[in-house]
Parts: sequence; structure tokens; C-alpha cells
Amino acid sequence: MTDTPQSASGQADNITMSGGGLYSLATIGAKHVIDNATPMVLQALQQIKQLPAGNQPWCFSDMGCADGGTSLDLWRNVIKFIRQQQTPEWSAASSADIQIVYADQARNDFNALVQILHGLTDFESYLHEFENIHALESGSSFYLPILPGQSLDLGFSATAMHWLSSKPCDISDHVHMVGAAGDELATFAKHAASDWQTILLHRARELKSGGRLILVNFAIDEAGQYLGNTGGINMFDNFNRIWQDFLEQALITETEYKAMTLPQYYNTVEEFSQPFNDPDNAVYKAGLRLSEIKTATVECPFAADFEQHNDAEKFAQAYIPTIRSWNESIFHGALATDRPAQERRDLIENYYGTYQNQVAQNPQGHGMGYVHAYLSIVKE
Repeated sequence: MTDTPQSASGQADNITMSGGGLYSLATIGAKHVIDNATPMVLQALQQIKQLPAGNQPWCFSDMGCADGGTSLDLWRNVIKFIRQQQTPEWSAASSADIQIVYADQARNDFNALVQILHGLTDFESYLHEFENIHALESGSSFYLPILPGQSLDLGFSATAMHWLSSKPCDISDHVHMVGAAGDELATFAKHAASDWQTILLHRARELKSGGRLILVNFAIDEAGQYLGNTGGINMFDNFNRIWQDFLEQALITETEYKAMTLPQYYNTVEEFSQPFNDPDNAVYKAGLRLSEIKTATVECPFAADFEQHNDAEKFAQAYIPTIRSWNESIFHGALATDRPAQERRDLIENYYGTYQNQVAQNPQGHGMGYVHAYLSIVKE
């Protein structure tokens, strides 16, 4: 669900989601976000003018797919929609073969993806429910070409494109760009704008005329909210406080503290929209137009469950794994490689154990509410 950047020092940041299907099990909130986006995807399908004809197949992409578990229901609904169409203009398209290209960085756990898609886990795959459905896997991230030119009918991505192609710089006093300021924030913003353009230009080449993109990306919304900052305790500030405490206790070095900079950027609506509003921009010239953009918040499912069961320990035990699923590799990668492996593992366990104890002892205000921008894009 990411690309794999290099740190400012040249150290490789092994950005990987939890493997073995654990990512989808730990991130039920990410599935809720995709469920939220499903009506927009189905509407985009209805708006496609150039439907497959003759022996042409449908071509879809799921970019930043991780293990594929969170989007199973989305693609199940897409296939059902296509197969149920009975109007004359859909006569060939409704029965056409469908290929879905699952794409992620080469480090992704594609073994877990294949097992989930082919029904070898507890997830309910759609592959055996329909005929003529072809699931393909690509180790090319969305920063690279994934498909041949003018072959894509609809591309989809959710909760992935906030990962930058590389880390622009270390942030001196925080772990994330939401806590950055001055030149460091400006460096991140410039890098993120370039990355956004790269992603869009690759997709513009791949899309058929009239093809669509539905991209659901972490964002800073109109009220200044973002992931983990929707009221209560600011998750990223808490990440930073614990990491600073480790520094003050001499558990980590100053270099290790600064190296723990997440290579992420949360765009505003204005930043997402900019390439589509400038006729001189290469994205605009490539024919991409922004049909719709809106922001929405999805409640942290673990905090919502806590409101029902009121068991702080249970909440902490459920909540921390979803955090670990997407940032543990970054914290581990920030630690000096000359530390013994067991020492690094112990530090990581100490870090997340500290966070879990905080939540268990004082659960109020903790949670990871999801704030996304939902974009519908068409290639004219």
C-alpha cells in the first residue's frame, strides 16, 4: 500500500504493511472507507461512455492494494453491477471478461494477496462467485507505469497515496508533516505536489478516453482535521511525545529520533485540485478533469466499539495493532543498524507497549478517525 522511499541519510525505509493477511484484519476502518466510496465507484461505472465491445475485456486496477482484503466487497459490487446490466448499450459489456490488476510496491506481501483472492483464508473472495473474472498482480507501485496505454477503464485506490515516493527530509522536532513547519513543511509540500503529478500522469496514459479514476486519499479537511486528529488526543502528537521521551531517557539517539520521519503527506482539497485547475499543467493537458471532490470522516471502529463495551484493556489491545500495521516498519527502520537485532525488537515492543498502556489506563480521547478526500476523475 505504499512505495518504498529512502531516508534523507540514504538508509532504506522498509515501508511495508503487516503481512500474512494481518493488515486487513487490523484495519477494519480502511474497509469502512472503501465501503463509503463504493457508491462513487458504481456511479463512475455508469458514466463510462466507451463500454467494452466484441471480445474486449473490462480492465480495472486496485492500486496500493496491500493484501486485498479490504476491497473484496468493492469489487464484488462492481462485478454484480456489470453482470446485472440489461440495457442494449450494455449487451456486450455486461458479459465481457473482467480483469482486475492488483498493484503495489514490490515489497508487498503478494502471497497473502493471492491466498485471500483464491479463498485460502477466512476472507470471502468473489473469484468463485462469477465467471470470466481474472485477478492479476503487479509489483509496480502507482509511482510507476502499471498498465499499457489506453487500456484502463477504471482505476481505484484507497488509503495509499499519502505515502511519498521518498522522504524529502527529516523533520527536526516531530515524526510527521502535520507537525512540521517552515522550510521542512515547504520541502514536504513541494515533494508531495511532484509525486501527485507523477501518479496522475501515469494514470492519464493508462486510461481509455472517457475512463475514470476514483481515488480516496488521506487529507486535511476544511476544518483542519486529519487521520487521528478528529477530536480528543492527537495521534501523531502522541507518537512524537513517546519518541521524544525515549530520546530524553537515552533509549534512542538524536539521529534515531530524527530518522523517524514518516514519508507521508496529507493534501488539502486545494492541493489535490490544483493540477486540474491549471490549463498549463501537464495533468490538465493530458486530459484529466476533476469531476468531484469531497471530504468525509469515518469513525475509528475501535473507539466506537469501546463506547459499547467500555473495557479499556480490550480497546487498547484492539487499537494498537492497527497503528502497528502501517508504521512499525518505519520506527524499526529509524533505529541504528549497528544495534543488535534483539535490542531493536525490544525497543519497538517497548514503544508500542508504552502506547498501549496509555490507552488502557486512560482511554478517553484515543482513536484513529479516518479523514479522506474522495476524488472522481475522468479522462476527456
